[in-house]
Amino acid sequence: MNTLAPRPVDAVIAAARAFLGDRLSTAQAIREQHSRGEDQTAPTLPDAVAYVETTEEVSRILALCNQHGVPLVAFGAGTSLEGHVNPVRRGISLDLSRMTSILEVNAEDMDCLIEPGVTRQQLNDYLRDQGMFFPVDPGSVCTIGGMCATRASGTNAVRYGTIRENVLGLEVVLADGRVIQTGGRSRKAANGYDLTRLFIGSEGTLGIITRVRLRLHGIPEAQSAAVCQFPDLAAAVNTTIVTMQSGIPVARIELLDADQMRACIRYSKLEGYRATPTLFLEFHGTEAGVREQAEAVEAIALDHGGEGFAWATDAEARSRLWKARHDAYWAAVNLIPGHRGITTDVCVPISRLAEAIVGAKADADALGQTTCIVGHVGDGNFHQVILFDPNDPAALERAWELDRKIVARGLALGGTCSGEHGVGLGKREFLEQEHGAEALALMRTIKSGFDPKGILNPGKIFRN
Repeated sequence: MNTLAPRPVDAVIAAARAFLGDRLSTAQAIREQHSRGEDQTAPTLPDAVAYVETTEEVSRILALCNQHGVPLVAFGAGTSLEGHVNPVRRGISLDLSRMTSILEVNAEDMDCLIEPGVTRQQLNDYLRDQGMFFPVDPGSVCTIGGMCATRASGTNAVRYGTIRENVLGLEVVLADGRVIQTGGRSRKAANGYDLTRLFIGSEGTLGIITRVRLRLHGIPEAQSAAVCQFPDLAAAVNTTIVTMQSGIPVARIELLDADQMRACIRYSKLEGYRATPTLFLEFHGTEAGVREQAEAVEAIALDHGGEGFAWATDAEARSRLWKARHDAYWAAVNLIPGHRGITTDVCVPISRLAEAIVGAKADADALGQTTCIVGHVGDGNFHQVILFDPNDPAALERAWELDRKIVARGLALGGTCSGEHGVGLGKREFLEQEHGAEALALMRTIKSGFDPKGILNPGKIFRN
């Protein structure tokens, strides 16, 4: 009687279960939870899910996967938007969400060391009484390890930079199980290759991040939020451009178009606002500095037809505004019952922002496509949520067609196909267009050097 030969992954599962016990799961429901993120790619079930709690466990599992040639995909909060956590070649889903220790905080030097499963919210709750905060805010519940892997950004990046500027060093487990340290606690270094920056944004294709040393910032003396509404999209975008070109140090400047405001008013109960293009702003600094910044932006907004420039200085009012902004994606996908959304992520030079955004909205209108635009426009970065009926294959293809148009315009304007979401599966086709064949070949060489057997998040970033 013929019997099926044992699969390599079965050997990995058996060996990992010996030291993980019930933290190694092959249950259908657990595998389904780890089959995709918040993107629109078709889900793929991993063969097993490993819930790790230490660097040593990560190292042992990677060594096993490397030995047997079994694919492995890191999983954090599962909120990625470009298919990063989809185990397209099955294998092991490595869940790091239980690695949630804040290992040290150095208040005098304003840095900390954390495990990758710590979220921004958890870290800031811990730091608040010490007068510090971590500013990178992607606007969703995500782990800081995942933010490093995707080179995340967010609402505060215009003042504080992206995750790349706020990571001092990493602990990384390589494909064969070796553990390395990159960077350090000093704010400057001029020796060797910058391995820290190489792993930031590598999307789990070069190694698995198990510790992160972060730069922290002091909580500002004063904070003030403001909202201003505009007669049209161009007026709101041009207000942003002039504000940034004037050198006003805004902490956040977020754009919501009329459709996104309509969605937020309905979903987040934003009473007192109209469904017109709107800017949400925040200012950090001294009491006098915050007031001067807000007054300067108000004057620019009025010159562009802005109306109802309203300040919100108390914490409750500011939290309400930013909660609505953080819920913008969910508001958008709930605008039309039963619809889903594809989220674009174009970033262009600030001087070309009006062309990019107004043109993208015009493309959507020409196709009869409902879209919601929301963006970290102080960085020239915007997202256009393209709504579609998931039961209509033609609607999904029209949505992807619009996505390609939006990205093509962004590239033509000197921009990038992804300002902060990363490449994953969704942006692979644009990578060569943006960087060229020779640069892409060099990236593949780097990948091969770190992961010669190709077990780490295979299928991501590069096609084929």
